[in-house]
Amino acid sequence: QVQLVESGGGLVQPGGSLRLSCAASGFTFSSYYMSWFRQAPGKEREFVARITWPSASTYYATSVKGRFTISRDITKNTMYLQMNSLKPEDTAVYFCAAARLSTTTYVYWGQGTQVTVSS
Repeated sequence: QVQLVESGGGLVQPGGSLRLSCAASGFTFSSYYMSWFRQAPGKEREFVARITWPSASTYYATSVKGRFTISRDITKNTMYLQMNSLKPEDTAVYFCAAARLSTTTYVYWGQGTQVTVSS
């Protein structure tokens, strides 16, 4: 059974940091590139960051570039999103997703983890 399970969300003050994790199971992790998306209340889901394999190339939305860092540990089948200098506009439900290498369709999605940035 394929599963993507996010964790690490919570409430943080502006300027603070959080690290999200996405644990994958049920598929060959190294055969997929992985991404983070987010969806704020009343808004459409938006791309946050992506990491490929095996080159581990990374791509970021302009809004998070320089503040967020995506990474993955193949040995643990886990992806991470280190979020620094958080802003209230980063408040959203964060989802991880997987797409098979050489394709553009995300086929597996997690259930999401809430990140709230507020004083």
